[in-house]
Amino acid sequence: MPVRVGLLVPSSNTVAEVDFYRRLPSMATLHTARMFLEEVTPEHESAMLDRHLSAAVKDIATLSPDVVVFACTSAGALRGNASEAELLARIAAQTGAETIGVAAAVRRAIAARRAERVGVITPYVESLNDKIRAALEADGLRVAAIDGLGIRANSEIAAVEPERIVRLAAECFERAEFELLFVSCTNFRALDARERIERTLQIPVVTSNQAALEAVLDHIGATTPA
Repeated sequence: MPVRVGLLVPSSNTVAEVDFYRRLPSMATLHTARMFLEEVTPEHESAMLDRHLSAAVKDIATLSPDVVVFACTSAGALRGNASEAELLARIAAQTGAETIGVAAAVRRAIAARRAERVGVITPYVESLNDKIRAALEADGLRVAAIDGLGIRANSEIAAVEPERIVRLAAECFERAEFELLFVSCTNFRALDARERIERTLQIPVVTSNQAALEAVLDHIGATTPA
């Protein structure tokens, strides 16, 4: 019987599903529920969590998933790591499934690579970058620097080509001193840019969707990508 992977994504996210279904093994099937979101700001993400998440969780629970991914990095970090943990526990209780948060998965992926000082690039506005920094630092990491593109519309984030993400990483961090680069956002085509960024900067790169995929594959006992 196939392993059912449930994906909770902002309604305007067009990248996470693609990254997942291209890379999940044949033993797994992907099933998505959407939470209304148009703009990626603290205010709009708060509304997504408070008004739209519950219906998406109720919907995804009906398919009896084996594992559920809360696939919004910045919303996971929005209210702090303890709040994220509570959110994941609540989703797990409602769905009966192991629940993975992308923000938490990112921190685990960074720890697995034994990095302590990280650089971060995002498509976000500064107020969300602050939340990402706080979540990482609360877990004991040191953020050397964080730079974002300042994009508010989630549809515009998905439109950023991988080549632009590679250039952004090189422009922001070519001479910075850190051990790993984290590229945030499940609607950013960072996974397609990851290998080129690693070649350019000569350091490990973790992306939101990569970290979540690693966590899912580990849970279902499939091969985890490097």
